[in-house]
Amino acid sequence: MTTRPLSLALIGDYNPEVIAHQAIPLALQQAAANLGVTVNAHWLDTDTLTHSLHDFDGFWCVPASPYRDTEAALRAIRFAREQRRPFLGTCGGFQHAVLEYARNVLGWADAEHGELAPDAKRAVITPLSCALVEARDTIRLAPYTRIAEAYDTLEVEEGYRCRYGINPDFAAALLARDLIASGHDSAGDLRAIESLDHPFFVATLFQPERAALKGRTPPLALALLKACQAQTA
Repeated sequence: MTTRPLSLALIGDYNPEVIAHQAIPLALQQAAANLGVTVNAHWLDTDTLTHSLHDFDGFWCVPASPYRDTEAALRAIRFAREQRRPFLGTCGGFQHAVLEYARNVLGWADAEHGELAPDAKRAVITPLSCALVEARDTIRLAPYTRIAEAYDTLEVEEGYRCRYGINPDFAAALLARDLIASGHDSAGDLRAIESLDHPFFVATLFQPERAALKGRTPPLALALLKACQAQTA
């Protein structure tokens, strides 16, 4: 394992008033302390994303979308996926990871996010039947997945601030290849995905980073940094 500092890109438009944005640096600090490593986290605002993505060991696409430049966010996600760099997407990051996959893996050039293009014929992300704003719920994790390994359990409770998720009309096609469902809520709705054909590509509709604000190290922040360590060993 490397002893040099890990460099992590935070893809999204920083806003100090967003709870998740307050939590993420703390989550990474806690995870880094747990592993005995140093992490340099860099916020990359989407409308000024000119930094070379090759400089980063891993990527976290953060909540609070729509982003100022959706295409820039999608390019960063695509880079992480194609270059096999560790990737975590939470809330808006989940939504855009699905959108990037639909466009660039499934070849759905007309795939859209329903918040930006509500009338699109192929809106793969659409409003949830019940908005999850400051809500908490139980998540059941699929066994033998990276997310289940990170939590070391098959049932967790997490918090949300989210209004959009995968369009059920396209869910079967989106999950027919190497993108798999790895977590469902108490109602059976999809809340976490990951890629089989990637060292670490995990996305959640919930916001696991919030645990850091209560003094608990988020398991997925720890798993992300472990994947970065393995990548740079």
